[in-house]
Amino acid sequence: MSRLPPWIRIKWATHGDYAKVHNLVSGLGLNTVCQDAKCPNIHECWNQGTATFMILGELCTRTCGFCAVKAGKPEVFDDDEPRRVVDAAMSMALRHVVVTSVARDDLTDGGASIFAETIRELKRRIPEATVEVLVPDFGGVDTSLRTVLEASPDVLNHNIETVRRLQSTIRPMASYGRSLHLLAASAARRPRVAVKSGIMLGLGEQEDEIVETLRDLRDAGCNLLTIGQYLAPSGRHVKVARYVPPEEFDRYARIAKDLGFDALASGPMVRSSYRAEDLLSTFRKKKRCVPACSEKP
Repeated sequence: MSRLPPWIRIKWATHGDYAKVHNLVSGLGLNTVCQDAKCPNIHECWNQGTATFMILGELCTRTCGFCAVKAGKPEVFDDDEPRRVVDAAMSMALRHVVVTSVARDDLTDGGASIFAETIRELKRRIPEATVEVLVPDFGGVDTSLRTVLEASPDVLNHNIETVRRLQSTIRPMASYGRSLHLLAASAARRPRVAVKSGIMLGLGEQEDEIVETLRDLRDAGCNLLTIGQYLAPSGRHVKVARYVPPEEFDRYARIAKDLGFDALASGPMVRSSYRAEDLLSTFRKKKRCVPACSEKP
């Protein structure tokens, strides 16, 4: 499928803070998922002065069928990266900082220690900012996840990406069960972190499979959710099976709300970091409301 439907709107204009963000991340030698994963929203977000930082280098040890991030054998990680991420976040005056990474199966802890150091540096130097991390599955190693959680991120995000049946095609080095385990382990932590995940549509999934995945995510303790349209980054990647119309995204949003998700974004152009600060704000307002709303007069 090469022809985009009319509801897929990619904004290519560069204005506002685009040049500032571009020069900043380039000057500091930082990677962003916006560039490396060829996010279709890059112009919109950078124009608004926001970006999602991608740590642990630009080469991923996994080859997922949907992802544009380059795969290969990574070099030794840069332990000065956390400081530069914070420098960039401060220069951009970010109130909500989103940090993700490539998968680093070559490292004993999967890169968890660098995630933790980045979180701690952000909390130390920008105490008023909230921090969201979008982590890999760390190969299922619980101690790596614990290292990240002990640094106290405000949001722990890990995308399940697609339905159970399509996992081996879309993310062959990952596991549906492993992802659910990571999310459930994060949700069980006290004090509680907001747990988030995301799924792409248009890969050949069926409606009952989508609903099953939403239910599995909610049962695992996910509070926040993103649902977006898969767009193939190139002809070498998994082809788009179908462009899902906006009304279907609206229907899945209603289903997710009925299942109990606190905040979500669902639409063709939604990605993992879409409205990230707003979703966290909605989650916190709801959680603050629970005791008061549940009190008996």
